[in-house]
Amino acid sequence: MNPLIPLMVIIPITCALLLNLFHTKDRIVKILSIVVALALPIIPLVTTYGFHYVGGYSTLANSPTLAQGLPAFITNSALNLFHMGIVYSFGSAQQILIFILGLIAFLAIFTSLSETKKASGVYAFLMFMGTAAMTAILLTDDIFNLYVFFEIAAIAQVGIVVASKIKGSYETALKYMILGSIASPLLLLGVALLLGVTGNVNITDIVYSLQHGLVDPKNPVLLMACALITFGWLYASGLPPFHTIKSDIYSKALPHGAALLQVFSVFTLAALGVIILRIFSYLAFSKVFIIAVSLAAMILSITMALMQTDVKRIIGYLAVGELGYIGLGLGIGTAASITAGLFQAVNEAVITAFLFIGFGNILYKTKESDIRKLGGMMVETPKTALLVLLAGLAMAGVPPLNAFQSKLMLIQSALSAGIPELGIIMILLSIVTFMTFMKAFYAVYMRPKPRELEIKEGKIPKATIFSLVVLLIVCIILGLFPQVATGFLQGLANSLVI
Repeated sequence: MNPLIPLMVIIPITCALLLNLFHTKDRIVKILSIVVALALPIIPLVTTYGFHYVGGYSTLANSPTLAQGLPAFITNSALNLFHMGIVYSFGSAQQILIFILGLIAFLAIFTSLSETKKASGVYAFLMFMGTAAMTAILLTDDIFNLYVFFEIAAIAQVGIVVASKIKGSYETALKYMILGSIASPLLLLGVALLLGVTGNVNITDIVYSLQHGLVDPKNPVLLMACALITFGWLYASGLPPFHTIKSDIYSKALPHGAALLQVFSVFTLAALGVIILRIFSYLAFSKVFIIAVSLAAMILSITMALMQTDVKRIIGYLAVGELGYIGLGLGIGTAASITAGLFQAVNEAVITAFLFIGFGNILYKTKESDIRKLGGMMVETPKTALLVLLAGLAMAGVPPLNAFQSKLMLIQSALSAGIPELGIIMILLSIVTFMTFMKAFYAVYMRPKPRELEIKEGKIPKATIFSLVVLLIVCIILGLFPQVATGFLQGLANSLVI
């Protein structure tokens, strides 16, 4: 039992509740938000690996006092190994993912507080609550508990969009919530079917039941559960057919909010994708489906990005398209490809946050996001222009930045798995991604400034520059030393193919 593990969820939830209580107290909101946000990336670094059993209920095999006096048909059966309560599992993969989540949450909150005159306790509440829910999703080994926080994360995302108060944000949030009212019950129904067939909601116990013949893996109810859970996975991550609405919610959120929203999408894709592999990897078509939907996400999203004139929509679609690389890593299904896919998840979370906050400077200075009405910003903001350019190069996979390493690993994995076509597609789509980004970059920064464009006086907040520099440093470190991340992820990847 490690008491620090649940604190990674409890602390941001408690902070969120306090911020909602003191939402009109500007000074309290700022101090509390900064202190707790700073703790978010630190806690996973100082927490040792292990498990936390909510309520203190471990397995009977690990609780001799509790098992004493029970009949032999229980203590000598699989019931002796099953978990009686919710389990949080914290290993090296969770450590790096929660650290990156906490880092981006801190930078997003720090940036939002610096760019607004009066801090919004409600907005900060939603950001902390979403972060807590995403942390729980990464930690939990209980699929029903995952569903609970899945719902909380979805509501927090809707709230962040509504609280952004951008034109059209209410309509977009309502659409996303309506779709969620379909996807979430279907996910819950999938969980219920799993419970009905296996008698468990603990993922490790479900896997044990399937692998040791306690449950017939060919049971059609399990196939239906797989389909329903996969549908919820598509909704939460933003893969087709939900790529359009996911891009919409990014474009209707403030830049720092969008930076955090995309992290939720990326890590939900990784977390639920890993669970689907753990439970349903024996179904050959499950991996084929993951590859197919990932390719569709990459092609459709980049095609849609080329057609956009709003810079936030362009970055939103590119962010959704990059999810496909993660899915390909999971779908190929080798230890090397899964490691590369999870590494790509880490990289995409950092790079897309980098781009959203970077291009957010344009909104801060001009209140405009239509690339047809923008131009000349290279003269106005040369430092941030360079940082945004580097973020775009990182997304396209240009060395020595981080996505180059993960995409190279993915291409090598596809070649090793005997699917060279996937490697070729990844290379071609990376080139198109670079071209799409450069189209937006040229329109915003390098084209002559339109006469009617009004630019706000004053400098970009130092906190925003600080956030961009921190994200750039992370991109460079992971690009030059990929083992910093892959070393944490290999253990999980290996466990999925054994």
